[in-house]
Amino acid sequence: MKLSGSQILLESLKKEGVDTIFGLPGGVVLGIFDTLYHEKSIKVILTRHEQGAIHMAEGYAKATGRPGVALVTSGPGATNTVTGLTNAYMDSTPIVVITGQVPSQMIGNDAFQEADIVGISRPCTKYNFLVKDVKDLAQIIKEAFYIATTGRPGPVLIDLPKDVTFAKTEFKYPDKVSIRSYNPTVQGNKWQIKQAALAITKAKKPVLYVGGGVVLANAHKEIRELAELTQIPVTMTLMGLGAFPGMHDLSMGMLGMHGLACANWAVHDCDLLVAIGARFDDRVTGKVADFAPQCEVIHIDIDPTSIRKNFKVDIPIVGDVKFVLKDLNEALRDSFSQNGDLKELRKPWFAQIEKWKKERPLLYHQESSVIKPQFVIEKLYELTHGEAIVTTDVGQHQMWAAQFYKFKNSRTFLNSGGLGTMGYGFPAALGAQAAFPEKLVINISGDGSIQMNIQELATAVVENFPVKVAILNNRYLGMVRQWQQLFYENRYSSSYLDRTPDFVKLAEAYGAVGLRATKPDEVEDVIQEALRVKKPVVMDFVVDPNENVYPMVPAGGSNYAMVFEDPKPVHDDKPARMADPDSILTA
Repeated sequence: MKLSGSQILLESLKKEGVDTIFGLPGGVVLGIFDTLYHEKSIKVILTRHEQGAIHMAEGYAKATGRPGVALVTSGPGATNTVTGLTNAYMDSTPIVVITGQVPSQMIGNDAFQEADIVGISRPCTKYNFLVKDVKDLAQIIKEAFYIATTGRPGPVLIDLPKDVTFAKTEFKYPDKVSIRSYNPTVQGNKWQIKQAALAITKAKKPVLYVGGGVVLANAHKEIRELAELTQIPVTMTLMGLGAFPGMHDLSMGMLGMHGLACANWAVHDCDLLVAIGARFDDRVTGKVADFAPQCEVIHIDIDPTSIRKNFKVDIPIVGDVKFVLKDLNEALRDSFSQNGDLKELRKPWFAQIEKWKKERPLLYHQESSVIKPQFVIEKLYELTHGEAIVTTDVGQHQMWAAQFYKFKNSRTFLNSGGLGTMGYGFPAALGAQAAFPEKLVINISGDGSIQMNIQELATAVVENFPVKVAILNNRYLGMVRQWQQLFYENRYSSSYLDRTPDFVKLAEAYGAVGLRATKPDEVEDVIQEALRVKKPVVMDFVVDPNENVYPMVPAGGSNYAMVFEDPKPVHDDKPARMADPDSILTA
């Protein structure tokens, strides 16, 4: 029996186990949406913007480990996906994005709503396809999902001309894929793993440097086994948070620009650095010449191009982190009988790390009249028992969430680590909520970031997603203001958000619940009420606008030379330094 291109697309998605599509229709994809109208096994979530659709697909993928799928129209619908595609590419998130295209015979003729999305998206996708013949469609979809989810995961785009969606052919879905030029290495080299095990057993001051690749590989059990087996302290990148329990005795928390002092100092002083699924990002290394300057380096990553890209490595191991760690743990167990008690060997190292932890813990001063943003994060952690899926946008609130919410489980902290996309967090939270309707999902945002995709409140209300949004409202683009204070002599050029909307009334206008806290003793009541309500809730926390994120490594500086407090007095010439709820723009 012959099927149309639209029917082949849907049957293929069902073969791939797709249960949710995030999208927005338009002229050239109406045939696909018409076919979806009759399809009951795939839920279509209508978003209010194509960028929102892509971020929802990302949130779905990061929370589940399964590829997220988005469907949008041609022209502006397709170009609106570019930020999301780039975000997914930077964070190695497996998504498949289907864009409509004008009819094949019209391509290149400046047709209405035509854009060369294949050319535009080439630098920001792992791979992309233009379907020229309906006979190729099933094979292309199979390859798209294979490429998106294997090796180093990433976004794949399929551009589908309108005439292909109507053309008919016999449907046969391939059982497997074989691409001659694409064969990711899964198993690590045995000899190199043996060398790594030998280096670990000899080290007196080792550190495990855990990145987002551990989360992507679902290797949280293996990394915990490695840490406990070898008694090595663990530090995580922003993307790696949750891969190892934040409250574990061996955890040092996050490293890098806003990392903990003990983590940065331990990496600087260690004699062995084991980098696992991490890419030595500049926000982690600071000044590369001063990063881990006196140690041997083991680097495990599935992407061979990531190894030695930014940092010199002594023992490179290419392979899937989960597989490599299993082999490494086995090799280490075999060698223990010859190397005695590792805990005893590293006793002075742990004593030093404990000393650093006591000398420079994370600190803030909660005054009686002003809400500190860190206090809100701590209360969220306390009242959710650390069991929520937390998404963030980008800025100060993202760093405070990373510092003060002690993530216990993998795939529970979803944020834009590579591209740093404001407007990511809220739609990503909706994607996670779509995947896990029964779980608590919280988006921690800023008053600047939330306005980038706040229109998706309509999506949340229509879908009855009980997602909670916690806005740390300081009336500034907070991280920009912090940098202007520290490095531009308090010249706050275009960072003050003078006409911030009334988020409570805005939430109510969309049909959600709006709550506000302006004093510290109101914070807990607002969170408790938000957790009680089974609807989308926006919590507006009016926080200290002058609070900065510390510790901080100045851009290009060395991690061991962190700034712990304001080096200069604040001279803010703005008339209202505190966010005054009475001055909020009302609807």
